Amino acid sequence: MDGNRDVAGCVSLGDVIAQLRRHRPVFHSEADLQHSFARALWELSPDVHSRLEVPQRAEGKAEYLDLLCIGPSTRTAIEFKYFTRRWTGTVGTPPEDYALKGHAAADLARLHFVRDIARLERFCQRSDQNGLAIMLTNDASLWAPPGAGRGPTRDQAFRIHQGRELAGTLLWAEGAYEANTCTLRGAYPLDWQSYSELDGPGGEFRYLAVPVGPLFSPPEVAMSVIEASG
Repeated sequence: MDGNRDVAGCVSLGDVIAQLRRHRPVFHSEADLQHSFARALWELSPDVHSRLEVPQRAEGKAEYLDLLCIGPSTRTAIEFKYFTRRWTGTVGTPPEDYALKGHAAADLARLHFVRDIARLERFCQRSDQNGLAIMLTNDASLWAPPGAGRGPTRDQAFRIHQGRELAGTLLWAEGAYEANTCTLRGAYPLDWQSYSELDGPGGEFRYLAVPVGPLFSPPEVAMSVIEASG
């Protein structure tokens, strides 16, 4: 599905990423990434208001959106994932020391990212709101296609490598674990982009951005979003 990559109708995602990487080629944590993204967005477009951890309600159940960007006439819901392998170095403006941990279970990183897309499909049930699922990583196994001759894996349907398209009902371990089944209403071609090139093993960072919506459901299943104050 060709989605809108603008943030709150005011600035392109590419411009926000460019602003972000000027000072922050790497991040200490996912929360650090979220906060820094919101700051970069404000620097480019002060009319856009950013709200972290905004509750979204459906059928009495609350889920939390990483970042809601509220522009003069449109809004963007954003989910972030920051999955890292080990890397240490001193970079940025001002220079900072970083010691990234290696996250295990890349298969679960894929599962959670696909779930983010499905969550955004639920959240973007209004004509003035689009969504963006963003993954930033220095783990090449996420963007690289599986090697030739590799046997089936439990997360095979959830692979998010370069050039893949996510669509339809995705089964975990060919349906053996129903709780992880994920159904997408749209179709999403995946295109990884360079973020930063740092020294040492694990110094290459790339990001994947998947635009979502807006999508519409019948009124009885539409999401109601708690309004964030300006």
